[in-house]
Amino acid sequence: MEAGGWRCPRQRQVLFLFLFWRVSLARSGFGRYSVTEETERGSFVVNLATDLGLGDRELVARGARVVFDDNKQHLLLDSHTGDLLTNEKLDREKLCGSMEPCVLYFQILMDSPFQIYRAELRVRDINDHSPVFQDKETVLKIAENTAEGTTFRLERAQDSDGGPNGIQNYTINPNPFFHIKINDSDGDMIYPELVLDKALDREKQQELSLTLTALDGGSPPRSGTCTIRVVILDVNDNAPQFSQAIYQFQVPENSLVGSLIAKVSAADIDSGVYADISYSFFDASEDIRTTFQINPFSGEIILRVLLDYELVKSYNINIQATDGGSLSARCMVLVDVLDTNDNPPELIMSSLSNHVPENSPETILAVFRIKDRDSGENGKMACYIQDNLPFLLRPSVENFYILMTEGALDRESQAEYNITITVSDMGTPRLKTQHNITVQVSDVNDNAPAFTQTAYTLFVRENNSPALHIGSVSASDRDAGANAQVAYSLLPPRDPSLPLASLVSINADNGQLFALRALDYEALQAFEFGVGATDRGSPALSSQALVRVQVLDANDNAPFVLYPLQNGSAPCTELVPRAAEPGYVVSKVVAVDGDSGQNAWLSYQLLKATEPGLFGVWAHNGEVRTARPLGERDAARHRLLVLVKDNGEPPLSASVTLHVLLVDGFSQPFLPLPEAAADAARADPLTVYLVVALASVSSLFLFSVLAFVAVRLCRRSRAGLAGGCSVPEARFPGHLVDVSGTGTLSQSYQYEVCLTGGSGTTSEFKFLKSVASKHPGSMNGVEENPNFVNRFGFS
Repeated sequence: MEAGGWRCPRQRQVLFLFLFWRVSLARSGFGRYSVTEETERGSFVVNLATDLGLGDRELVARGARVVFDDNKQHLLLDSHTGDLLTNEKLDREKLCGSMEPCVLYFQILMDSPFQIYRAELRVRDINDHSPVFQDKETVLKIAENTAEGTTFRLERAQDSDGGPNGIQNYTINPNPFFHIKINDSDGDMIYPELVLDKALDREKQQELSLTLTALDGGSPPRSGTCTIRVVILDVNDNAPQFSQAIYQFQVPENSLVGSLIAKVSAADIDSGVYADISYSFFDASEDIRTTFQINPFSGEIILRVLLDYELVKSYNINIQATDGGSLSARCMVLVDVLDTNDNPPELIMSSLSNHVPENSPETILAVFRIKDRDSGENGKMACYIQDNLPFLLRPSVENFYILMTEGALDRESQAEYNITITVSDMGTPRLKTQHNITVQVSDVNDNAPAFTQTAYTLFVRENNSPALHIGSVSASDRDAGANAQVAYSLLPPRDPSLPLASLVSINADNGQLFALRALDYEALQAFEFGVGATDRGSPALSSQALVRVQVLDANDNAPFVLYPLQNGSAPCTELVPRAAEPGYVVSKVVAVDGDSGQNAWLSYQLLKATEPGLFGVWAHNGEVRTARPLGERDAARHRLLVLVKDNGEPPLSASVTLHVLLVDGFSQPFLPLPEAAADAARADPLTVYLVVALASVSSLFLFSVLAFVAVRLCRRSRAGLAGGCSVPEARFPGHLVDVSGTGTLSQSYQYEVCLTGGSGTTSEFKFLKSVASKHPGSMNGVEENPNFVNRFGFS
C-alpha cells in the first residue's frame, strides 16, 4: 500500500467521499422551478419534500440545505415543512441583465446519506422598465427634392426588460411625409428607419417636428419617446400648368365612400424635385373638405361621405397644383349630383287606436300620411296592407290614408291582429317602408260558459267521511277577463223530496263537489241533480249540466238468518229418520244480506257438530244433509252450529244453531226410548224441563193443525170437490214462514200442511205445492223439496 501511494487515511476518505458524491450526483434528478421577479420575500416556490418524494421529517433528519452557484442565498429552505421560499426580492435585470432566459443554478445537499439534487430557478421577467432613448432629440437635414421612399436610420431605444417585455415596435405621430419602418436584420435587435412618403416643399414648410415612440410587449405596454426635427432644403424655377381651366363631372348620389369622383392633371417643365406636383384644395369650404378628398400626388378626387341629392345638388371645387419649388396653378371642378332612388317612403302616423270592441261596426283605427323625398318616378308611391284581413285602407286627400275595420270582429276567433302597412315607391329599384300595427280586439260577453260534459257520473262509496271531495265539474268560457270568470252553483232538484242541500255542496270558484254527510247505499243508491255555471259578464250568461251520483255498496251489513229463527222461546228441532240415506236434506238455512253485489254473496259452513262427520252443509245454498248412513249407535239428539259468511272485504258473518232429532219414523208417536228415558232421568233437570215444554208445544201445535185441516176438508166437501189437499185462496195464517226475495232462494213459496188419509192409525204431514203464482207477495227464496223439514218439526 505504501508503494501505491495509499499512505494517508485522510486521502482515502476524501477519495471515497468524492466517488460517493459522483454516484449520488449521477442518481439524483434535475429540478426546474420558477418565480416571478419582484416577488415578495417569503413567497412559496415549491415543496421539496413532495417534489423529491421524501417524508415530512426526512429533510430535517438528513440536514438538507440549498446552495447557489453564485454563493448567494436567493432561496430559503424550511426543513420542517419542506417548503422552498424566496429569501429576497429578485430583480431579473440585476441578476441576468439582458440575457434571456434568466436562470439561477443551485444544489440541494443532504447528509446521512449524502446526496445532491441539482436544480435551477428561472426568474420570470415582468414589465417593470420602460424603453429609453439616449438622445431626447435627433436632427435630420433633408433637401426638398429628396426622392420618395428614401430611408433614414434612427437611434434605437434601450429597455432593461427582456423577451416579450422588451421593445417590440416603433411608431411615429401621423404626418403626410414620413412613416416608420422596422429593421430586424440584426438578430434580436430591431431598429427604426424613417421613410419619406411625400416630397418636401420648403416653401410650404421649412421644418417638421416628429415624435418617435418605442413600445415594449408588456401588458399593459410601456413606451418611451424622442423628438425628430427635420430641416428642409429648397430649389425651384417653373410653375405647373393644368390641362384645362374647368372640369365638369356628374356623380350619382348613391356613390360609395372612397369612390373616384374626378381627376385633374397639371404639368411642370422643370425637372427633378421641382417638377414634382402636389394637388390640394384651394379656398375650399368646410363642407367641401368634409365631402371630398384629393390625392396630393395623382390629383384624384375621392368621395369621403355619401352624397345626398336632396340636400346639395352640385359642388364647385377649386384645385391648386404646387411643384417642388412652391410654384402653383389653379383650376375649377364642377360636380353635379345625380338623383337616385335612395330614399324609402316615409309613413307619418297622425292618430292610432290599438283596441276595438268585437261587436263594433266599421271603426277607424289609424290615420297617417306618406311621403317620399325623391323626385320624379322615384317619388311616386303606393300604399297597401295584407290580404285576407277584416280591415280596409282608404286613401284621402294629400297622401293621407285611413285604416278601418270592415265590420264587427269576433274576439273568440282571433283576439289580435298584426297589420303591416307597406308603402312602396315606383323607382328602380323599388324601395318600401313597412309599419306594423297590433290591434287588440276587446271582449264582449257574447259566449255562455260551456261544460266539458253534458252529464257527469260520480261514484261515492257509502259510509264516506263528511266533506269528502267526490268529483268536479268544469266549464270554460271563450270570453276574456270578467266575462270568462265562471261561478258554479247547485240547481233545485227535480224531485222535491230529495234533500240535496244536506247531501252535496259545490265550490263556486272551481266546481269541486263535496258530500256533506255519510251516504247509505241501502237507503239511497243513486240520485241526480243539476249544476249551473254563470259568468260575471253584464248581462251574465249561464249553462247547465246534469250530475249523477252513484253510491257504491260497502260491506257494512252482516248476513241475517231468516230460518231457522233464533229468537223463539223454544229451539226448532229437525226430525230425521234413522233410515235416511246419505245426502238426505235435514234442513235448509235461509239467510239474506242487506248489501249488494259480491257483498251479498253468501256461503255456508258447518262450524261445530255434536258428532263430526255425520252432517254436512252445502256452501252455496245452505242445505244441511246427512253425510253418511245413520246407525243405531248414533246419538238421538244433535246440535249443529252453522256459519253464514258474505263475500265482502272484510267478510261479515252470522251463526245459527240447528237441533236435530233422530227418530225411527214419522208414523210413530215420538216417545223417548227406555234407554233415552234412562238417559233423560240421568240428565240435567233443566234438560228435562225443556223436553217437557217442547212436547207440550208440539202437542198443542198438532192439535191446531188437525183442527185447521178438518175445517178445510169440510169446506171442500160443501163445494163438491174431491178429497185431498188444495191451496187456500186466502192469505196464509201469520204463523207460516214468509221468506222475501232478498234471500238466497230464487222464487217465492208458501207451504201448507194437510193430513192425508190412509189405512194406518197414524197420520203423516207433507208439503204440498208452490203457490207463488196465486200469491205474488208471498215468501220468496225457499226451494220445493219433499224431504225438507219445516220449522215446526214435521216433514
